[in-house]
Parts: sequence; C-alpha cells; structure tokens
Amino acid sequence: MPRVEYQGTAVDVQEGETVLDALLRRGLPISHSCRAGVCGSCLLKAAAQTPPPAAAQAGLKDAWRASGYFLACLCRLESDLVAAPAGDEARVPAVISALERLTDSVLRVRLETRAPFEYRAGQFVALLREDGLARSYSVASLPSEGMLEMHVRILPGGQMSQWLATQARVGQALSVQGPSGECFYVPGREEQPLLLAGTGTGLAPLYGIARDAIAQGHRGPIRLFHGVVNTAGLYLGDELAGMAAQTPNFSYTLATLAADGPLDALILNTHPSLKHWRAYLCGDPTLVQSLRKKVFLAGASLNDIHADAFLPSAT
Repeated sequence: MPRVEYQGTAVDVQEGETVLDALLRRGLPISHSCRAGVCGSCLLKAAAQTPPPAAAQAGLKDAWRASGYFLACLCRLESDLVAAPAGDEARVPAVISALERLTDSVLRVRLETRAPFEYRAGQFVALLREDGLARSYSVASLPSEGMLEMHVRILPGGQMSQWLATQARVGQALSVQGPSGECFYVPGREEQPLLLAGTGTGLAPLYGIARDAIAQGHRGPIRLFHGVVNTAGLYLGDELAGMAAQTPNFSYTLATLAADGPLDALILNTHPSLKHWRAYLCGDPTLVQSLRKKVFLAGASLNDIHADAFLPSAT
C-alpha cells in the first residue's frame, strides 16, 4: 500500500482512504473542515520529487499547482508521497480588528492581514487558529477597504464560531489561507442583469459582490434576494437600504420562509425568465443545488451561473 510521509512520520494509506483520512487516523495535527475539496483548509505541499495526483489539485490556483500544493481530502495515492504543511505563500498572518454581533446568531469578524493578501469580494478563505483549527468563511469586504470582513453563523457546539463569539478578542492572532470559490464579480457585459441569491450568511459574499459590481460601474439591474427562516435571521438591513437608496439599478428583497415562502419560488415568480442573466448563488447546499437547476431552466446559461454552497464542517 502507498505511504505518505508528513513532518517526519510515515503513514500507510489504506484502501479507500485519502491522505487526510490517513493522517487523522494516525493522530497527526492537520487543519481541515469540509473534507469535500471545497474549503481548502487541508492544503498541503508535496516535495518536488513526489508530485501529488492531479485530481488532488482541483480548483487550486495555477501557481499553487506548479508549486506542488494539493488538497489532502481529495488525495488518493497510488504511490508514496512526501508532504509538508502549506508554506508562507499560501498562509498569511492576521489579527482580529473588530468583532460585532449583527444578530443573536451572526457575528461580523474583521481581520487585518500582516502581509499582502489578494482576493475578490465573494470568495471564501480558510481561517486558521493557532492550534490548527480551520473553518472557511466568505469574504464580504472589498480589497480596497484594507481588511477582511466575514459573517460567521454562531452554531451550537461550533468550535470556531463559539470561540469567536465568546473567547476571541481584538488583537487575537490568526492566519488566513486562500482564496477559493467561483462567486465573484468579473467586469464586462456591464448591462447584463445580475441575480444574487442566498440564505443565512450566504448574504456575506452577495453583499461583497453587489458592492464590487457597483464600484466597478455595472449598469445593468442588480437584484439581491436574501432568505431566512424567520425575521431573527435578517441582518444588514440598514446597509442594504442605503445601497438601494444611492444606487438606482440595485434592489434587494429580504424574505422569510414563513411569510414569503421558499426563496426559489419567490425569485422565479418575480423573474420568470432569466435569459441573459448572470447569477450568483450562495448558502444552504440544498437550496443552491435546486436554485442552480431552476435558474438554468429559466433561461440562464450554465456559464453565467456561479455557486458556492456552504458545506458544514465534518467535525
């Protein structure tokens, strides 16, 4: 059976296991979260003489692939591999600059990075605690704002969210890794209508994308729909109202399941034809998957549908 060597320890990778599975089984400290190749927190680097399988590099930046980076949760070995933690080019030190409750269950976290960190509003990054705990959050800020803003849903028993909500303090040291994700605004086709739809803290990337599109002079309609189970989950109302008042081509709809019904039905009742629209879909995986299909059937091109489902952490 193939073997992975990590920080001086060799581990046999059993049939059906990924590199992440094998390292965790051995009790080795390795950051991870979704275990589905989405969040990027289990990023490792292969030694030059043992390149990783191509499938384990899916979705990574070209420069990272060329440098031997791979996702441990996607890596299934056919031969031995020597791996090391992600280097400084992948992880950037940061400190918490602000913590603000937006609702009882949503926390706004702002970070200042200690080195240049390139990203696009709407992408997500892995937030890593000093003990290696990692979780991924979408970025609501614009690069021009000089900080990273994330909206963290506070989960009962959530290791990172509870720590951020109850123990973390301004000035706390962390690291960020990434970015990843396909939900970000690309200039061009400025007259094209934009549909931005999400649930819960899926509003975070949509808020960033909308502001980015406006800042870059998008002239077509920008329609943002935010769905929650009840009114307790609604947030950023004042900010969104201010954007709508100042930007004629931007509008938003805040919807609750009890009062307004399913978000996908509300969107398609409002816009039954989405031909020539560009769509950004974020939040609950079930809704994102359903809405992607329905937006396509309503006329949007697959190339114009960008989606990031918020997968729960595996631990």
